[in-house]
Amino acid sequence: MSPRATLKTIESQLTPRPIDENVRIGHGHLKVANLDRALDFYCGVLGFSLKQRYGEEAAFLSAGGYHHLIGLNTWESKNGGPPQAGTTGLYHLAILYPTRAALADALKRLLDAGIALEGASDHGVSEALYLNDPDGNGLELYWDRDENDWPRTDDGRLAMFTRRLDLDDLLQAAH
Repeated sequence: MSPRATLKTIESQLTPRPIDENVRIGHGHLKVANLDRALDFYCGVLGFSLKQRYGEEAAFLSAGGYHHLIGLNTWESKNGGPPQAGTTGLYHLAILYPTRAALADALKRLLDAGIALEGASDHGVSEALYLNDPDGNGLELYWDRDENDWPRTDDGRLAMFTRRLDLDDLLQAAH
C-alpha cells in the first residue's frame, strides 16, 4: 500500500463522517486574573475593540465589528495565578491576521510595548509569533500564505515545517 493510500485509510478511520467544511472556530474565551490588565493588553497593545463589558467579571472583544472574537472573564480566576506547567488545558489561542503586513503591525505593537516573544516560526503555510498574555495564556499571532504557495510533497500532501522566522524581514512588511 502506498504512503498516500495508508494516510487516506487512517484519515477515514479517524473521521468516518467529516464535519461540514465550512465550520470555523468562532471565538475563544479566556480565564484571566485581572480584567483591566487583560484589557490593557488585548485592546491597548493588540488593538482589539471592546464590544461589551460586564463590570469586573467579563468583557467581549472584537475586530471588524463582529460581536466577539475573544471573551475574557474572571468567573473562576479572579486574582488567580497562571496555568501550571504539566497540566492539561489550552495550549494557545491562535489569532489569524489577514495579511503579512497586519502581522508585521502586530509585531511592531508588541515591540513598542516591550512584550517579549516566546518564539517566531515560518511553517511554510504560515508565519507565526508566539507569546503569553499577562495571565500566562499562550497566544499565536499568525497569517496564512495563499494555499497555492503551501509546501507540498511530490504526491501533493501538505509538507509543513518549522523554521526560524526572520523578524527584521517581517517588520519590513509593516504599513
